[in-house]
Amino acid sequence: MPAAMAAAAAQRLLAASTKIIGVGRNYVAHAKELGNPVPKEPVLFLKPTSSFLHAGVATAAVEIPEPLESLHHEVELAVVISRRGRDLPEASAMDFVGGYALALDMTARDLQSVAKSAGLPWTLAKGQDTFTPISAVVPKSAVTNPDDLELWLKVDDELRQKGSTSDMIFKIPFLISYISSIMTLMEGDVILTGTPEGVGPVRVGQKITAGITDLIDVEFDVQRRNRSFST
Repeated sequence: MPAAMAAAAAQRLLAASTKIIGVGRNYVAHAKELGNPVPKEPVLFLKPTSSFLHAGVATAAVEIPEPLESLHHEVELAVVISRRGRDLPEASAMDFVGGYALALDMTARDLQSVAKSAGLPWTLAKGQDTFTPISAVVPKSAVTNPDDLELWLKVDDELRQKGSTSDMIFKIPFLISYISSIMTLMEGDVILTGTPEGVGPVRVGQKITAGITDLIDVEFDVQRRNRSFST
């Protein structure tokens, strides 16, 4: 498939997405910086697709809802699934990858801490509108080795996160196989593969820039979300 056609096909995948599957604590240093044990199997959580915030849209901004004062940034490699798959073996898992993107798993850390201490889900902390900023999708053919990509993130030009996908505890084929044994993966579904160390707060008025090696660069402003209820 010509490069232009592959790129167009990759962009269409996100429109079909039915779910976002987050993988927590997939980098040893990140698990340790939050005082969490290093997992023996993937830690999974779900985010709604309504939390997507697409890069390049003029009005795109990460929103901090009242009364929160900050959100934590988590830069991640996103794997975008190309077709339906269930109970996939690791050996063929990569055949179900349509492309890759850079995503931010924005997290209301205070809300997450309360939920964790009470044994509750992380939905309020991770699933709100604009909490999954995401880049355009890069076709699978354009990424030579997804296990050796550098992720970075800056806040107001201050480097906060820098790490390599080579440090992931659970690699992409295993994650696809493991997740597909629990829930059917559908065309356009997104797997967030975890974040390297360096997570921290962003506040209203700041700017987030992030990227993957020489493949992707994104930029998002951070603004206040004033809740208004209407019928």
